[in-house]
Amino acid sequence: MEWLSLDFFSALLAIVVIDLVLAGDNAIVIGMAARNLPKEQQKKAIVYGTVGAIIIRALATLAVVYLLKIPGLLVAGGLMLIWIAYRLLQEDKEAHGSGMKAGTSLMAAIRTIVVADTVMGIDNVLAVAGAAHGSFGLVITGLVISVPLMVWGSSFVLKLMERFPSTIYIGAAVLAYTAGSMITSEALVKPYVGENPVIKWGIILVVIAGVLWFGRRRPQPAQADAHEVDERSAM
Repeated sequence: MEWLSLDFFSALLAIVVIDLVLAGDNAIVIGMAARNLPKEQQKKAIVYGTVGAIIIRALATLAVVYLLKIPGLLVAGGLMLIWIAYRLLQEDKEAHGSGMKAGTSLMAAIRTIVVADTVMGIDNVLAVAGAAHGSFGLVITGLVISVPLMVWGSSFVLKLMERFPSTIYIGAAVLAYTAGSMITSEALVKPYVGENPVIKWGIILVVIAGVLWFGRRRPQPAQADAHEVDERSAM
């Protein structure tokens, strides 16, 4: 494919559109991960986390042929995304329960952003690889165009969550929906799900409900203190 040709620009447009479709999910997970950081570190988490995620996604696009051969990849990614959504809700509860910015360091937030984006980007990588027709330069060009929009979207989501804290549950539900969709799209699962939309949506709704239910729960302080006392007395 020749650079600056009609085919080049049509493929580039397809890649940018694919990246922007996923950018909504990216903005949510980045905003959630950076929410409990001090103000001066939030921008760093957004920028560093986004750049790290983009680098990994670009490398994954190179390895897309190998990725296609891994059985159960979407299931593993979906389960990991469920855990990430749950942990983000738990960290939010801990922060508000203690009345302070809780246990989320800059590096921990960046790590969460990179891992979540990598997991969520599996479908994106496959779609981009197809649209690029084997041109890695096209992939990089598309990502460079998409990154500023992704960073802006993450900042917007972060401000939205600060103003309306309950929107964090909407974010967790979106991540859970993505996880459920990945699991039901796995080739190993499709024979059991079939073409029945009731089963597919039933699984997705169970995943969403489970994440929101368990994510809202917080260990009782009294139980935690009692457990700590028992451990000390046993020493």
